[in-house]
Amino acid sequence: MAGKVQKKRDDLRARLIDIAEERITTGGIADVRARDLAKEAGCAVGAIYNVFGDMNDLVMAVNARTFKRVGAHVSAAVAAEPEGHPVNTLITMSHAYLHFARDNTPAWRTLFDLEVSTEESVPAWYLEELQKVFALIAAPLARIFPDMPPEDVSLMTRGLFSAVHGIVLLGLEKRISAVPIDQLEHMISLVFNHLTSTPSKK
Repeated sequence: MAGKVQKKRDDLRARLIDIAEERITTGGIADVRARDLAKEAGCAVGAIYNVFGDMNDLVMAVNARTFKRVGAHVSAAVAAEPEGHPVNTLITMSHAYLHFARDNTPAWRTLFDLEVSTEESVPAWYLEELQKVFALIAAPLARIFPDMPPEDVSLMTRGLFSAVHGIVLLGLEKRISAVPIDQLEHMISLVFNHLTSTPSKK
């Protein structure tokens, strides 16, 4: 009996994630509303909260899938290129990230539109998915700076991700400080091609 109940919960959870993912893919986080989800899933609104603590938990489950898609897209782009200088690898990764964001904007935006206060309030499995994306960046960075302490590589990884994300975000939102979309790839390449310049003494 308990097994049947758990299976029903698991099935409902998977169905809700599928529905939420479809809504996020087309309309972003604003399209994830409990009443609409319940109607589409054929369940009561309260049933959603029997399998998810709140709507944030449901969006996190969708975002985990999106992080996997980002990682797969970036990895495929790197695999398609001949192995070369790690700076070129970072450029390839960044261009792939730009293309993913451009082609999947609502889902990509939802990765960062979700409101979470601190890392302590984020499940470990969710942080692990984010770390997998960071690990893709850290690998070529460690090759560029083999003597850099691991903690500095980690900080630089987050810094470079933030820089590329900012360029992509401003470009896709067509903010006044951004460059036209057709110049974003060149802008990213310029940033990374100066990565190995002599560092500041500060």
